[in-house]
Amino acid sequence: MKFLIKGFSLSLGAVCLSSLANAQDANAVSAGDTAWILTATALVLFMSLPGLALFYGGLVRAKNYLSVLMKVYAIAALASIIWVVAGYSIAFGEGGALWGGLDNLFLKNLTRDSVSGTIPESVFLAFQMTFAVITPGLIVGAFVERVKFLPVMIFTALWLLVVYAPVTHWVWGGGWLADRGVIDFAGGLVVHATAGISALVYVFMLGKRAGFPHELSPPHRPGIVMIGASMLWVGWFGFNGGSQLAADGGAGMALLVTHIAASTATLVWIGLEAMANRKPTLVGAATGTIAGLATVTPAAGVLGPGGAILMGLAGGFACYYMVHLIRVKLSIDDSLDVFAVHGVGGIVGILLLPFLSATALGGTGDGNFTTQLLGTAAVVAWSAIASVIILGLLKVTLGLRVTQEEEYVGLDTSLHGENAYNG
Repeated sequence: MKFLIKGFSLSLGAVCLSSLANAQDANAVSAGDTAWILTATALVLFMSLPGLALFYGGLVRAKNYLSVLMKVYAIAALASIIWVVAGYSIAFGEGGALWGGLDNLFLKNLTRDSVSGTIPESVFLAFQMTFAVITPGLIVGAFVERVKFLPVMIFTALWLLVVYAPVTHWVWGGGWLADRGVIDFAGGLVVHATAGISALVYVFMLGKRAGFPHELSPPHRPGIVMIGASMLWVGWFGFNGGSQLAADGGAGMALLVTHIAASTATLVWIGLEAMANRKPTLVGAATGTIAGLATVTPAAGVLGPGGAILMGLAGGFACYYMVHLIRVKLSIDDSLDVFAVHGVGGIVGILLLPFLSATALGGTGDGNFTTQLLGTAAVVAWSAIASVIILGLLKVTLGLRVTQEEEYVGLDTSLHGENAYNG
């Protein structure tokens, strides 16, 4: 009898220990954090579909409207699959300082019980997937109205694996830039610098649109541009606020400073256009909003309200004058100002971060300029070199550009057999 009681006690103890361990595992996942990142994931996807698609689509001529929507839409699907197959493994695996390796191809190690921090790993993976979706989508704005469809898709697949995923590992996946102390809260380098620099390379290798810059029509749907920009503005709360990966004060402050910087840059752009042309435009105001959002993104986790206002001012002024320099002075056909707004904005935010995160401005005081400059130089160089190689291979095999006749007719009809406006 004594042995039976002793055995029952041991069994009961084992059950209690097992229950305690399971409870501790369950407590590792925060319901609040998980709910917020699920919401943020939806918001970031909303930035691409339909936000970015409408923003870019409204800026082009009517005969190319659907071609822009098609590219953003198809890239969203392709980037999601690339992320599942190998992108996530390369970005967040434990392979080394330069890349994460291929140990998690096809997410073979992911289970329902996998945890990343205080959220399920599946939620973290999906949140990061939406970043992988929008980043190559941003590049679309550089080559609209004159590019073939298939080479864009192949470029996107290779670019995600060779540029985006490795840079993500360098900065967010425990790679060499993370070890150096580079701060990029939500993607000034990972998203905006990579996309902006690669867009500029694409423009140089593709050539200008026929008639650029003297014979191009204005945006065919300014109202759609504003609607798309508004969706981006709302979605950016998930982009930056979600990058805290928790439902806490840091996420709240990231959301607040994001809105402050966007509002400031919008007003800067309106003011500059009013002084230059006496007529501020809706398209200009929307562009200013995106400039402010891109600029604040890398620093949203370390800024306070004062720093956010200054960041918005810097982003508004820098991107406005860079658009003028690129498009007018240098006559470079970065069609929808991808480099001038996203590339320049993200880099400005990265480099100003150490100064504008000062505690006197309500920030955390984090950041080192030399370290930020090193990170910027590395990401810019790799994005440019890899893009030249990928595009060079595509140019000599498939070609990058449509024929003159296809460009004249419009890509909606020549590439997709559709018209945006029938009847």
